[in-house]
Amino acid sequence: MKDFRILILLDKFKAIFEKLGVDYSIMRRILQVKLAMDERRVPTVMKDNSSKKKSDQSNSIAKSLLFYGVLGILLVPFVFSKGNYLFQMSFLFGILMFMMMTILISDFSSVLLDLKDKDIILSRPVNGKTLSMAKTLHITIYMFYITFSFTGPSLLISLYRQGFLFFIIFLSEIILMDLFIVALTALLYILILKFFDGEKLKDIINYVQIILSIALSIGYQLIGRLFDLRDMMNISFVPRWWQSLIPSMWFGGPFELILNNNYSSHITLFSALALIIPVLSIILYIKLTPSFERNLQKLNDSSGNVKVRSKGFNYYLSGIFCRTREERIFFRFAADMMRSERNFKLKVYPSLGLSLILPLVFLLTKFKNAGWESLAQGKMYFNIYFVALIVPTILMTIGYSDKYKGAWIYRMLPFDDAGYIYKGTLKAVIINLLVPLYIFESIIFMIIFKGRIAIDLILVFLNIILFIAICFKILKMQLPFSEAFEVTAQSQGFIIIPLFLAISVLAVIHYVAAGISYGRHIYMPILIIVTLYIWKKFFGRKAILLPYGDDA
Repeated sequence: MKDFRILILLDKFKAIFEKLGVDYSIMRRILQVKLAMDERRVPTVMKDNSSKKKSDQSNSIAKSLLFYGVLGILLVPFVFSKGNYLFQMSFLFGILMFMMMTILISDFSSVLLDLKDKDIILSRPVNGKTLSMAKTLHITIYMFYITFSFTGPSLLISLYRQGFLFFIIFLSEIILMDLFIVALTALLYILILKFFDGEKLKDIINYVQIILSIALSIGYQLIGRLFDLRDMMNISFVPRWWQSLIPSMWFGGPFELILNNNYSSHITLFSALALIIPVLSIILYIKLTPSFERNLQKLNDSSGNVKVRSKGFNYYLSGIFCRTREERIFFRFAADMMRSERNFKLKVYPSLGLSLILPLVFLLTKFKNAGWESLAQGKMYFNIYFVALIVPTILMTIGYSDKYKGAWIYRMLPFDDAGYIYKGTLKAVIINLLVPLYIFESIIFMIIFKGRIAIDLILVFLNIILFIAICFKILKMQLPFSEAFEVTAQSQGFIIIPLFLAISVLAVIHYVAAGISYGRHIYMPILIIVTLYIWKKFFGRKAILLPYGDDA
């Protein structure tokens, strides 16, 4: 088995571990196995590539570290300036702490919350302290890998630009920050498991994964437009008591204290907290580890919390928007699956966030260049068509599920017309995902454009409904929730191009109609008739037959 360099370095501290009551040789072997297994694990930021062949996934950790290294270039401006160390380093550590905590929760929760170790390893002559230390070191090692990949560019620039003393402070602060984040995350899990069941914790982890994916997807779009770092040095610090509650301020304090010789009470307090809190939190985590291990058993106790739901909101919505009993059944089925499928949410919600923010990003660019009045009088509201970018992602994902083995139920249906299934499912997608997104976006656009675009917003929505039917026909969807997520290897990347051309053509027709007197009023009934005809043709009776063969 591969002998990792980090383990060779760890050997130098063997005596310390043995004094702590840890069986070092066993702990080393556990770590060696865990690190070898991690080379096969696909990080959250590489999830889009998770469908590639297994031979290509052995490098996924290295690729993710390279990705974080490139992303870390965004931190370089914060270590380039000299003078206002408190602000620039507090800002840097704020970004860094957000990234590291979300990465830890999204990628290492499966390690931190692993119950298999306790069941398998502790049945051998291995004491609990050795296993707990192996688990903590395993997480800490990869946290350091990711942190130093992310901060590598700024560390190197700081050594060149700020000098050796700044570099040493920065390096020490990064190590303390990692210890603090590992302990804080574990303590957060202890608190959640104290009051809630395992399902609630799994939901929280899933939402953090979604937040990380959204942040990475849209962060680079916003950072250059929202912040002007040229005025960083002109920001003055006004001390307030609540600033001592912000961890990023703690880590900015030592730079101001040592490099600027600022010995004010606030700066001294920040510097002390940067050292004391991480050390205390890791000690507290070690003390609470036995309680943590006991509460982890709740992850296996979620089955007792299943409740029989009464008629929900989707039950009444299905009665309004679905004409047949079969459609209503699959409307409610799809709505329930989209709400409960964690993998579905992880793959779709980041794109949902991107579709929400992109129209506003382009408006922000126009606003900075031309001003509010010019923006309100123009036709930048056509940017709302970017909402339609979510449609192909949803339709390509809706066929997959973690519970795909239940797809045998399709064979038992008393009808062979799959149009009911797809129509009910797509209506659930529209009502549960697209309509809330579109209403929220429309309210913002109505405010910005002073209410003059109501008809245009209706036309955009009708075009998106038509676009959904076109996407369905081109993508050739599987039966909803009938395939495992692991089999998404058949990339439909090239099919996306004609789909984007289709929505672009619909947007151009709308744009031309908007430039003609009464053009929008003439275009609306035509669009309604065409949309109804296309939906009836694509989903009408016997338009799609159930595949009763092996692929069902």
